[in-house]
Amino acid sequence: MESTHPTHGDAGAATPGAQRRVLVVEDDPTIADAIAARLRAEGFQLKTAGDGPTAVDTALAWQPDLLVLDVMLPGYDGLEVCRRVQAQRPLPVLMLTARDDETDMLVGLGVGADDYMTKPFSMRELAARVHVLLRRVERATIAARDPRSGNLQLGDLEIDHSQRRVRVRGADVHLTPTEFDLLVCLAQQPRAVLSREQLLAEVWDWADASGTRTVDSHVKALRRKIGAERIRTVHGVGYALETPAP
Repeated sequence: MESTHPTHGDAGAATPGAQRRVLVVEDDPTIADAIAARLRAEGFQLKTAGDGPTAVDTALAWQPDLLVLDVMLPGYDGLEVCRRVQAQRPLPVLMLTARDDETDMLVGLGVGADDYMTKPFSMRELAARVHVLLRRVERATIAARDPRSGNLQLGDLEIDHSQRRVRVRGADVHLTPTEFDLLVCLAQQPRAVLSREQLLAEVWDWADASGTRTVDSHVKALRRKIGAERIRTVHGVGYALETPAP
């Protein structure tokens, strides 16, 4: 398949998969086999599923470390698969969409996807995204064990680093791993404007600026969960987390 997405720095040059498990959910056998072959070459254990019910059952029984998930599936679609799998336990999800439709992307992010790619895409790019997502999960696990990690209180917004939980006005808010990392990045420098390029580097580990639309889509999803007024857009620059005046 021809690539419509440039690769991001040397993300694909991460350490081998170390036998971490990836479940590929795709009803087109040609695409599924191509993804599986590339990720096996990267050192991952692979299983594939071609429909929604099989995907959910396999995820429950096999406990993968990451899900590569097509939106359009028989049985029930990828959005429903994502909901059901994330209800079992949180894990990173890379969603594949056939249409470059922002609504589809936002819905996918809203039900628990961490990243998305639009078909057609290059296998090199997909492998790079998988490595980046898993590296971020590893970093988050290490950070959560750091005894210096604690709670960050910004008005009625509370961020618990050790448990990776967020509360707004005392109520838990479910964020995907990517949304949590994005919020923490903004919250560490409240009111400071962070460019899209800075956010890509800090949150996504991307070395270039070709993924700014990814940042925008995740910010929109995050706003829907914590309140649109909390994140200020600085047009042409980036975003800032608004906090109560001291």
